Amino acid sequence: MTTDREPLNRERGDATDHNCFGCGRLNEHGLQLKLIPDPDGYGVYTAFVPASRAEGYTGMVHGGIITTVLDEVMAWSLARHGIWAVTGQMTTRYRKPVVLGVATTATGFLVRDRGRAIEMRGEIRRDADRLLLADATATFIRVPPSKASEWQSRYGSFGAAEPMERMEGGGQ
Repeated sequence: MTTDREPLNRERGDATDHNCFGCGRLNEHGLQLKLIPDPDGYGVYTAFVPASRAEGYTGMVHGGIITTVLDEVMAWSLARHGIWAVTGQMTTRYRKPVVLGVATTATGFLVRDRGRAIEMRGEIRRDADRLLLADATATFIRVPPSKASEWQSRYGSFGAAEPMERMEGGGQ
């Protein structure tokens, strides 16, 4: 996918120089996803072409990798709003095969903020026709204020996002 949006970077608050399997640049075995602010100002997305190292069954991306990608875009959509939370529960639906070498985009959306618990939704679509390949719902749990402050200092925030109330309805 070609985009005029730039990946999040350290100057704008993204510190991806760590070992996170999903987005860390230092993890040579990880996915090294490049997270991009969505143009509506709500969440983030990542455009990716799955490589053979993500293979499960022949020619298809492993389900664990699909779930990892969805978890990343949901978590960083929250972080974009300065909300630091961990995945409490997640359900992934595999609707169609995610095929190796085919351009896809994963996006995270807030569904509902319930205070300590936050409901999120993520989806992966094939770029060519926007076909929904996989989606997930998750409940994220806010970390304690001391941990949130630590993570804010370490990883930064993406700023310039709309208030979370605008995201009700899962970005649809």
